[in-house]
Amino acid sequence: MSKLKIGMIVGSNSKQSINRKLADGLARLIQDQADVTFIDIGHLPLYNRDFDGTPEFKPFDDLKAQVRNCDGLLFITPEHNRSIPAALKNALDGLSRPYGQAAWNGIPAAVIGTSPGGPATSMAQQHLRNVFVFLDMPTMQQPEGFVRWSEDLLDAQGNFGSASHDFLNKYMGHFLTWVRKHPKQ
Repeated sequence: MSKLKIGMIVGSNSKQSINRKLADGLARLIQDQADVTFIDIGHLPLYNRDFDGTPEFKPFDDLKAQVRNCDGLLFITPEHNRSIPAALKNALDGLSRPYGQAAWNGIPAAVIGTSPGGPATSMAQQHLRNVFVFLDMPTMQQPEGFVRWSEDLLDAQGNFGSASHDFLNKYMGHFLTWVRKHPKQ
């Protein structure tokens, strides 16, 4: 059986993003089971429907090809003002346009995120799941991945500490099983 192709989309544009660090660690956990591609959304212009069918839409078309090449998508997102970051919403919207040509349809997905606060990224994840319903993305519901950030979450080499390794390894195992059970359509 060939390796799954997993796309990881980090909802933060920050170079110091703790969610990017989380994503790097998660990719390391599954490197023997899946080929991981990070899908960068930071360069996208603000979506405007006037772009549809014009050269200005090219950055969205380029990402559509990357997304469609994935067997599954893992979204690793911070929470901004109790919702998803603007850059992530922009990518979701732009890659769903023009109507009838969405990149997301039928690709199994999951969402996880980290924050120093107690509820981590729970509100952003719930909002993202609502968007996934409309985008026709079968979404893993359990286990949920509300990861509280601390300086000892990852060691200097980017590996998870003992307090979180088992949970995150189990989470990623569930995600890969989810992707296999829900082949993209």
